[in-house]
Amino acid sequence: MKSLRTLILSLVFMLVALGGATVLATIGAALYFSPGLPDVRQLENFDLHTPLRIYTRDGQLIGEYGEERRIPVDFQDIPEPLVNALVAAEDQHYFEHPGVDPRGLLRAAIELAQSGGTIQSGGSTITMQVARNYLLTLDQTFTRKIREILLALQMEQVLNKQEILSLYVNKIFLGHRSYGIAAAAKTYYDQPLDALTLAEAAMIAGLPKAPSAFNPLSNPERSLIRRNWILFRMRELGFIAPDAYQKAVKAPITAKRHATQNDVEAAYVAEMARQYAIEQFGDEAYTGGYHIYTTLDSKLQPFARDALAEGLLAYDRRHGWRGPEQSDIDASLVEAQEKTATKGLEEELSESPEIRKTAREAAERSQTEVEGIEGDVSNWVQVLQRTPSYGVLTPAIVVGSNEREMRVLTGDEKVHTLNWEGMKWTRKGNAGQIASRGDLIRVVIDDDDTLRLSQRPEAEGALVAQEPRTGAIIALQGGFNFNASKFNRAIQARRQSGSIFKPFIYLAAINNGEMNAASVVNDAPVVINDGSDTLWRPVNSSNDFNGPMRLRPALAHSRNLVTIRILQSMGLGYTIGFLERFGFNPDHLPHGLSLALGSASLTPLEMTNAYAILANGGFKVSPWYIKRIVRGDETDNVEVYKAEPEVACRGCADGQDSVDIDGETYTVAQRIADPEAIYIIRDMLREVIERGTGRAALTLERGDIVGKTGTTNARRDAWFAGFNDDIATAVWVGKDSNQTISEYGAQAALPIWKDFLGNALEGTPEAWPDQPEGVISVRVDPDTGLRLRSGQPGGISELFDAEYLPGYQPRRISRELEEVSGSQGSGTAESIF
Repeated sequence: MKSLRTLILSLVFMLVALGGATVLATIGAALYFSPGLPDVRQLENFDLHTPLRIYTRDGQLIGEYGEERRIPVDFQDIPEPLVNALVAAEDQHYFEHPGVDPRGLLRAAIELAQSGGTIQSGGSTITMQVARNYLLTLDQTFTRKIREILLALQMEQVLNKQEILSLYVNKIFLGHRSYGIAAAAKTYYDQPLDALTLAEAAMIAGLPKAPSAFNPLSNPERSLIRRNWILFRMRELGFIAPDAYQKAVKAPITAKRHATQNDVEAAYVAEMARQYAIEQFGDEAYTGGYHIYTTLDSKLQPFARDALAEGLLAYDRRHGWRGPEQSDIDASLVEAQEKTATKGLEEELSESPEIRKTAREAAERSQTEVEGIEGDVSNWVQVLQRTPSYGVLTPAIVVGSNEREMRVLTGDEKVHTLNWEGMKWTRKGNAGQIASRGDLIRVVIDDDDTLRLSQRPEAEGALVAQEPRTGAIIALQGGFNFNASKFNRAIQARRQSGSIFKPFIYLAAINNGEMNAASVVNDAPVVINDGSDTLWRPVNSSNDFNGPMRLRPALAHSRNLVTIRILQSMGLGYTIGFLERFGFNPDHLPHGLSLALGSASLTPLEMTNAYAILANGGFKVSPWYIKRIVRGDETDNVEVYKAEPEVACRGCADGQDSVDIDGETYTVAQRIADPEAIYIIRDMLREVIERGTGRAALTLERGDIVGKTGTTNARRDAWFAGFNDDIATAVWVGKDSNQTISEYGAQAALPIWKDFLGNALEGTPEAWPDQPEGVISVRVDPDTGLRLRSGQPGGISELFDAEYLPGYQPRRISRELEEVSGSQGSGTAESIF
């Protein structure tokens, strides 16, 4: 008996000691961590600010970023079933505990001991999650968990349960860029909170744990299991009656994608502006109510997007069908659920065998019937809902293929028929050889609702358009589609520029008077010892030689060997120094004769800006795209940034340093090339359109556009760059892998440029600059490029800088013979005999 009493006393003392140690440990932790804790009272007036919004220059929305892709709600606006669902899923003792749940902490402590100091999951109450989401970082460490506990205990002293839950439901991320329960209800169901069914409320309550893994759009099979586990918990906790439970667990998935649409699709520029905002304002960019107005033209940007997309799709059609994106997709959710992985659902599935059973029943009740298809196609519908469109490319699932006809299901739950006309480009024998039932393909739906088979292009591209006078970017498309690839090739892809670089080599020679448009250079083989083991033997793309030829036709027909000899004559040092004026970084320019062929790796934006300088008469403008930034709403805002670009001014007097444009005063940009040389090179580039490699642009029927094609080694890159007075544009087409695209610039890039410019300039008058006083027209011998004397017949007219006229054609017979023959001034024997 005495030994029993001793044992009991020992146990009591042990428990008291353990309890005392726990209390002391808690007090010690509080004393240690409290000085560094944020003040929870700031949550009493926590302001959920407006997101970062990006606009075109005329106020059309192109992007919205930030935590407040949300609809804030107060506690009284949250339906009771949704409150109960959240409590059942996240913290069943929420309304009872003081901010922490000892049972949950015990689980976390065991996990902590097993993991060696890192907490993976569990133990966090809703109050602790609010502390973490609003006041702490998201690192999973022991010290953060202690701070989280202490903040939760403090928070419960300052705020009531309803206020804390309101903070929670407005902050949590619930997938597909939705923050907060009201935004999620809009995103998935296009409904206000009070219109949600019990099953829909449970589906949203299941998202905080893993917004992607349990998403009804991305993972409908897994989301059903999670949803029905929450409903089971609600029944067990007495939140819902058995009959309501039975009805809800059998409810089909009703979630669909309901995305907010921008006014203008310009995701690449919106992302550029977002990154700029982060650099300037840090994370506050997302919550500070900043509005960024770009220089984009809301009319021109869609032309750029559509021209590039259609050009890349046309390229892809020329190179054949590569097959469906996915194959053998199960038609029904029941079939798909039987094959779905259950990893990560162990807690839900271990609760009760009926979880899996009711999830299967719900999948069976999610069956979808579509007119024109026999049987349940619920999984096809779900797959189409979660498969993004890439611009004009719409996902579709093949229902059946028959000879030269294919029936497909699209996301609007309609069956369409593809006729052979829309598929024959595949060069297959029949529709069955293209795709089979259950295959996911892409289609383009034309304005008349006819469908064309398509596929995501293998080649990529970029298009940049600038305003030559100011350098402002007025249209930019950095790839086929931002959803397909966020890599912005317009500003990030450094690719060899090919022959679109040649005009700047020619300009370097003309600008200093060493050469002119009539200078004759030999188009003949060149063999160069570049210091390597092998000799460099560059060739023309046509693998032929024309012999001596003038610069004008040499540029029009993009003769490589002529350009190399021009660079040899001018010297690398001078030429690279001249090119730097156009914004080309010398570190990106090869210090060798391959520079003449466009071996420099440059971005489409760099090339567009260089052509903009040609277009504006030789003034060094720089590319810019942010016009101004304001902070606040429409009625109460503060301008925090305003662009001050340097602009071109052809009509400004020498020494004039500012000019007024549309009521704004701008600094005049530095002139970096003589206006005479710029005018002459522009006129030579017109020859590219009229007689050279850019002849396809003649269909635009405009006399004011000029440009240049470009193709690099092995046809890896295709370019076209050109301009008139109003717009400078460059287009690049290539593969991200740097493999060949097997096409020239005139085939792959010029049609895109032409499509864009045709739409952009429609209805605008032709814009060609006045000829500078220093440019004169002189007749020259077409073979020698030398001037013909007054009275000499024949020859051709050419433009020259009056300060750098060529010499006269020397006489090849005596004056006496001329006088006898009566053919004075010809200087040629042919005119006499």
